[in-house]
Amino acid sequence: MLINLSDWGLRLSRVGSAVARYSLVFIFLAFGALKFTPAEAAAIQPLGANSPMLFWLYGWASPQLASNVIGVVELMLAVMIATRRFFPRISAAGSLGTAVALATTLSFLVTTPAMDSDFQGFIIKDLVLLGAALWCAGEALTAAGRRDPALQPAS
Repeated sequence: MLINLSDWGLRLSRVGSAVARYSLVFIFLAFGALKFTPAEAAAIQPLGANSPMLFWLYGWASPQLASNVIGVVELMLAVMIATRRFFPRISAAGSLGTAVALATTLSFLVTTPAMDSDFQGFIIKDLVLLGAALWCAGEALTAAGRRDPALQPAS
């Protein structure tokens, strides 16, 4: 019996895409929910306060309120990504927003003074998540283009 590598490749791609997308959703739901806890708000405050993208938020709001705002954004992005089957454009926008959030997190590696190596290791995993977010955005935009007759080539 011959193994059809192409069929297995397609199956693995489908499974891998679902795992990548919904792992990203799960991670952003979990970490978004954690932002509402005092311990997480305290833990991320030095990162956000030194970030060129988030410093303004900490100048305007208390550490807990800033963390809550970040949590709401993360939860919204997760829900947007999860809509892929029914609303691929919304999913693509959520995936791109997630990519921006992950790029912001990765920037903490160079903007946070005296960051310990354990925390650096925790943040560096966001590079893989950034790749997943960009892949999810591209795949969802491709799906949206297939559904939109205006985006189809003229026959």
